[in-house]
Amino acid sequence: QVHLVESGGGLVQAGGSLRLSCAATGGTSRDYSMAWFRQAPGKDREFVAAIRRQSGYPSYADSVKGRFTASRDYTKNTLSLQMNMLKPEDSAVYFCAAGRPILSTVAIDGSYGYWGQGTQVTVSS
Repeated sequence: QVHLVESGGGLVQAGGSLRLSCAATGGTSRDYSMAWFRQAPGKDREFVAAIRRQSGYPSYADSVKGRFTASRDYTKNTLSLQMNMLKPEDSAVYFCAAGRPILSTVAIDGSYGYWGQGTQVTVSS
């Protein structure tokens, strides 16, 4: 079974940057697509970014395009999310996910079977 542990969350001012990391164990990195989701208090969990296992190319939610960059290190079995130009609305618990989503389902949280515990990101205004 794949185990995921997020780290790197914290408090940052609006316009600042933060880098999140996700360490995966118990599986081979290339066997799974991986993604970042986030959930703010009282809100549904929403898609942030994903990297397919086949291509290695990232996809992003419209709300973070141009600001966030997802990357994978296949040798270290890690997933990262570089977040720039952060906004207060980016505040949420960020979760790392892994799974085998079919084409066009990478942005759906139900497509992923493995989840980390999350790391808190708070952006002050």
